[in-house]
Amino acid sequence: MEYSLDEVMETVRMTLYHNFDIRTVTLGINLKDCIDTDIEIFKSNVYDKVTEYGKRLVYEAGKIEDKYGVPIINKRISVTPVSLIVESCKEDAPLEIAKILDRAARDANIDFIGGYGALVQKGMTRSDSRLIDSLPEMLSSTERVCAFLNVGSTVSGMNMDAIIKLGNILKDIASRTDNGIGCTKFAVFSNAPEDNPFMAGAFHGIGEPDFSLNIGISGPGVVRSVVEKNRECDLTALSEVIKRTAFKITRAGELIGRELASNMEVPFGIVDISLASTNKVGDSVAGIVEMMGIERIGAPGSTAALALLIDAVKKGGAMASGNVGGLSGTFIPVSEDSGMNEAVRSGALSIEKLEALTAVCSVGLDMIAIPGDTPAETISAIIADELSIGVVNGKTTGVRLIPVPGKIAGDYVNFGGLLGETYVMDISKFSSRDFILRGGRMPAPITSMRN
Repeated sequence: MEYSLDEVMETVRMTLYHNFDIRTVTLGINLKDCIDTDIEIFKSNVYDKVTEYGKRLVYEAGKIEDKYGVPIINKRISVTPVSLIVESCKEDAPLEIAKILDRAARDANIDFIGGYGALVQKGMTRSDSRLIDSLPEMLSSTERVCAFLNVGSTVSGMNMDAIIKLGNILKDIASRTDNGIGCTKFAVFSNAPEDNPFMAGAFHGIGEPDFSLNIGISGPGVVRSVVEKNRECDLTALSEVIKRTAFKITRAGELIGRELASNMEVPFGIVDISLASTNKVGDSVAGIVEMMGIERIGAPGSTAALALLIDAVKKGGAMASGNVGGLSGTFIPVSEDSGMNEAVRSGALSIEKLEALTAVCSVGLDMIAIPGDTPAETISAIIADELSIGVVNGKTTGVRLIPVPGKIAGDYVNFGGLLGETYVMDISKFSSRDFILRGGRMPAPITSMRN
């Protein structure tokens, strides 16, 4: 694929003036060929493979940054779901593999490594159960390892037995880590994509090659700037403006991704066109919605505005590349988006309105702080509510909830760095305990009647 000088210069302008960056380059690595009945050999194989390719990723990404002047914020690795590679190992093997992954990521200077998880939408194997039970210890004893679970899909329905366990597990993780920060490294999904470059949910899925280089771009600042310049046009014209902008962002991301993959001699996977916000001024998805004419995100009209934004981004991205994948939409992480955070503080945005927004956005209830004394079954119910949206509508939804120990609704909490800061959201005091504790598997939805 050829790129013109004008396209390269457009990328430079977006970088200089509108906070455009490559949010992440994520190298997917197959670890099935590392398996050995001797756990020490197994761990050595994992360490050697991850460090070798991790160091190459960091080195080659640095060269690309120098060449184009586009920041690559995170260098990450995703691996084969760990529950699949420890089936024949001893009871504590998942935790041992997690610790070796953490050491390998640190030694290779990789920011995060994902894949400590399981696909349990229809049920749990012995290995899956061991891994799930190990999550509190793993997330409190490692620094760079991220975890995921896929507990539902449109084809399989939703595993309520797994969801029941998650309420207590999240409270346990939170109690073991400062401000519950361990929960920020764990995401639970329905319809999890196997080529997602974003943490905490990234893993190298079945059906992928031995290696796959996936790109996650970030362009809220670029989109906001064009929306600001088009304050008076109607929504049809505004959609066209956003679509053309998403086209440029996607082309820039693919330019960098393909060259990096070529330099590493690994297959190029996908470019994820999700608008990934940060807490920088002007780099907020909420800011785009508000620039479209919504006084504060959460007000009536917010869902429609977000739907228009995401549709235009997807159309522009799909026109720019045949390799769009991952999540590809718009993230609305509360603590990582300064506009979302301000909407929570001002009372414009409730968890119920957030749930409505997730019916049209890229992921779901993301990076939300809730009171530390929230009952475990209520946490499980929130997860079930959100994932049901994905299961019924055939889309990916996910949850990252942080029950912050000792905090109540309205309290402020700072997670630091890219994880941002936020205010603890109020949660309904009414119980759904008897419903959630029924367990079982929620049947898959019928797909022949879509109205």
